[in-house]
Amino acid sequence: MKTTRHQAREVALQILYRCDGEAADSTQTINDLTRHFDHFHVPNEIREFTAQLVAGTLREIKELDSLLEKHASNWKLPRMSYVDRNLLRMSIYELKAFPDTPVSVVIDEAIELAKQFGTQESPSFVNGILDAVKVSVRSK
Repeated sequence: MKTTRHQAREVALQILYRCDGEAADSTQTINDLTRHFDHFHVPNEIREFTAQLVAGTLREIKELDSLLEKHASNWKLPRMSYVDRNLLRMSIYELKAFPDTPVSVVIDEAIELAKQFGTQESPSFVNGILDAVKVSVRSK
């Protein structure tokens, strides 16, 4: 059974993927969250955390991309798959914004989502980059 936080991360990844694919305006996307939640029957108990992940990731996307490129040796953002790129952005944001969530939980959740939505190489790619990023984002 999926936890509500896992479900929220899954929905947030889907929204971020859509935004990246459409090059959507972050303000418009945040305003469209309620419509998205209603259309896809997103449970009320995961909406707040989902919205926090989406809004925060979009708000800090330039800083997140900078961290991502710094730690993704030999990888430029346009070369990354949409799933991997947005999963990494969201996970880095979560590492920064939710210090009470253990690093291992954020990384494990990202790996599970990479298995579910990414390619065969996605889980190890995501794990490697998040392992490198965690040092600069958290001291724990």
